[in-house]
Amino acid sequence: MQSMAQNDGGARLIPANAAHQYTVTPADLPLSCPMPGMVLWNSHPRVYLAIEATGWAKCAYCGAEYTLQRDR
Repeated sequence: MQSMAQNDGGARLIPANAAHQYTVTPADLPLSCPMPGMVLWNSHPRVYLAIEATGWAKCAYCGAEYTLQRDR
């Protein structure tokens, strides 16, 4: 089981790149990998992913796939 960390504000952080598929919402835009709620110390540099046009993006560093859940 992977351990969770807390940031200075007390919020729970998820391990970066722990999963290979993530569902994101418009509230998560602009999309970056790793995402702001992920632990960064053992991950790759933050890159921004263009997901708005197609609804899908893949990180070139870690292979994580992101799917945009659009509001209906």
